[in-house]
Amino acid sequence: MKPGDVVTIHQLLGRISYFHTLLIEPALVSSGKPRAGEVCCNHMDTARYGQPDADAVLASTAWAVLGEIATTLGEHLCLCPDSDHRCCATCRIAASGAAIAQAWAVTEYRAYHRPLPAALLLLGCRTAAASRLALVFAQQYGTSCGTRTQAETPDTGLLPDSCDLPLTGELLALWQDPLAATRSPIVSWLNHCTNLNDIHRVLQQGGTRK
Repeated sequence: MKPGDVVTIHQLLGRISYFHTLLIEPALVSSGKPRAGEVCCNHMDTARYGQPDADAVLASTAWAVLGEIATTLGEHLCLCPDSDHRCCATCRIAASGAAIAQAWAVTEYRAYHRPLPAALLLLGCRTAAASRLALVFAQQYGTSCGTRTQAETPDTGLLPDSCDLPLTGELLALWQDPLAATRSPIVSWLNHCTNLNDIHRVLQQGGTRK
């Protein structure tokens, strides 16, 4: 991976952290404790840990911010039932990404005074974010985890875009192929918003600020 690619990844991780802290966290409604999710690939076979330990890999990388955010998301986060330091790092990135996408989508819907999103849309957001973030992480660190880096299969029609849920839509778009020369540009009008009410007003006006 080229140095420029690493810079791009760090910028996009920083964008997740910035928007979560500034826009999502003040309006976040988290309830319950993290739920049990799928078993990570390292725990599928307790006699063999084939992928890098999560704690060892993530502690020294910018990717750790995803885990820090995910721990605040309550039941949106679905952890490996045997979650410990031996979990696969790629699987943990996938779980964090899924939790962030779902929490953002639910928070945006509430903030914009819309009915809660359909279960299929939330599942699509979770699946797309998990797959896209895990794939980039695996490419950067050369892991071979096949559990979380398979091609995503959700119907793209189920995924929100920047005209519907601007933050969630941008998150999914920017991570679809972040290292491609033709990747979707950052929706710059979001940079001028200081809370979700600002975004709501723009949506009510039927446009976006440039």
